Amino acid sequence: MRYDFPAGSDTGVGTGLPWAAGTMLAFEACEVIHLRLAKLAMADASAEREASLMVSEKISAAFEACTSWLYGASAASIVDRYRQHVAANAKRLSA
Repeated sequence: MRYDFPAGSDTGVGTGLPWAAGTMLAFEACEVIHLRLAKLAMADASAEREASLMVSEKISAAFEACTSWLYGASAASIVDRYRQHVAANAKRLSA
């Protein structure tokens, strides 16, 4: 689940809370960790697929963040992109 910020910016910068996006990323990631642990605890074929997917997603996200940074992306935009990935994982794991 992705939580939005009040009017202004979805990165929190326009709200006077520049650290808010990183904080929200941490909370949202905890939710995904909870969902993944529940899935991995099943110890079946879907758990094995989830473990493989988790590792490949993390590597892909790290390369994406590094590439974005090298091309001049702001920290806020990189955090926002990570939040999009986390939200997609939460949606997939909740289904």
